[in-house]
Formats: sequence, structure tokens, C-alpha cells
Amino acid sequence: MKITLNNRPETIDGKDALSVRELLDLKNFTFKFLVIRINGRTIKPGEYENSMIYDGDDVKVIHLISGG
Repeated sequence: MKITLNNRPETIDGKDALSVRELLDLKNFTFKFLVIRINGRTIKPGEYENSMIYDGDDVKVIHLISGG
């Protein structure tokens, strides 16, 4: 499966689709505050298990950091 992850081409072998949760685990995204977008649609944390990523999708994983 080929996707675009944070503006970079990414190949995930052996998968036709995977959930957002699987992608986060696979890529070791462990930061507490994340915004996930698939093809421009924002995915809420409660939807990570059921929101699927398919071949050709454009995925953004954005870390939210606050400062002062």
C-alpha cells in the first residue's frame, strides 16, 4: 500500500488498508496531542480504531505543542 504521510511518500508492505491506530503504532507516534487528517478530513481520537487508511490516501499526523 502506498500513501502520502506528512507530505512524503510511504510504502506499507503487506497491507491493503490499516486503521489510524495501526498507523500510529507502526510509526511510533506516541505524542499525547495529535491531529490526524485523512484526505483533508479530521479524525477524532475516538475514531482512530475505525477510521481506515487506504492505498493512495494523503495522511497528516500533526503534533500540537503549546508554549508560552
